[in-house]
Amino acid sequence: GNESYRGRSNFEKYFTQSQHAYEMRCLNIPNTKHFHGVTKIAEAQELWGRLRTALEWNQFDVVQNEECEDSHGNDVLNRAQYEALARQGLL
Repeated sequence: GNESYRGRSNFEKYFTQSQHAYEMRCLNIPNTKHFHGVTKIAEAQELWGRLRTALEWNQFDVVQNEECEDSHGNDVLNRAQYEALARQGLL
């Protein structure tokens, strides 16, 4: 925050220092490689919003994505379909 650095190496070193980690925690943003080189708070928050959306989109949903098969090893179904067929006695 409001620092100036002489040279690229000093600038890069800042992102590994505890002060940078503290400032990122204050913004509720994880201190990951994604944010190295980002110098503006608004840019960091925008990037975190995009990353968070991508992470939520890639989350594994057990109800939608878990696959089940019958006792013979046939018919790969999602869990909701499997349970519905099992309640009907078709499995």
